[in-house]
Amino acid sequence: MNTSHRIFFELQKEPFIADIAHKEILETPEIKGVENRVRYATSLGSVALITGEIGSGKSTALRYVSGKLHPSEYRIIQVTASNGSILELYRNILGELDLDPVGSSRTRMTRQIKQEIMDTVIGKKMKIVLIIDEASLLRLEVFAELHTLTQFDNDSKPFLPIILAGQANLVDNLKFRYSMPLASRVVGRCHLQGVDRQGMEDYLLHHLSIAGVHKNLFEPAAITAIHQGAGGLFRKANHLARGAIIVAAQAKSHQVLPDHVRIAATEIF
Repeated sequence: MNTSHRIFFELQKEPFIADIAHKEILETPEIKGVENRVRYATSLGSVALITGEIGSGKSTALRYVSGKLHPSEYRIIQVTASNGSILELYRNILGELDLDPVGSSRTRMTRQIKQEIMDTVIGKKMKIVLIIDEASLLRLEVFAELHTLTQFDNDSKPFLPIILAGQANLVDNLKFRYSMPLASRVVGRCHLQGVDRQGMEDYLLHHLSIAGVHKNLFEPAAITAIHQGAGGLFRKANHLARGAIIVAAQAKSHQVLPDHVRIAATEIF
């Protein structure tokens, strides 16, 4: 990778990347909202929904929340959904539990997962949380059956809270009649949207500081251009900001200007 922009701006590492340490995640009101709902659902053994547009920060928010749940007290099962069958989802869950499926029977897999949950909750005195990212991809028949994983002792023991994260159609999928048993367990919902301009400026400055620069490299109009071009969404903003920094360095400009953002946008979108 060409690192001339890092040398020019004296960046200690590549800016605006997704793979940052948990402690470096910017704590926004939106992320705190996600944390509050996840903790509430977890305390009740219920279901929370986290929705948002692509690139709005859902996965980052989940990583932030997961990192706040101490591993000595919580066991996190995190899977990424697909449009496969319920058996595929069960296999993914078993894999995260470090278990090999016992045959291909749905009943056996369910029993295997629930036994591991009980061993964790009752035997190890730990709380367990199932996080399903990209849950909006799940088939309706999966929604119809997923609630059975949460049923212990005639549905009197809330051992398995579930966090479902996905795009806005996740809510629509839970309105179907077959999804009602799962939908009835939802106790919290949070929808992530694009941030306003001030939120975007805070985000850009935060990521510059992560990269080792403690001054604003972006002209105010450039921040506005990034905010508008990204629609307030962080993922698009990362691409635009990083691209604009590269363009500015090539132009030997010590500030990122709106023209640099526009040039970066022609490469990205």
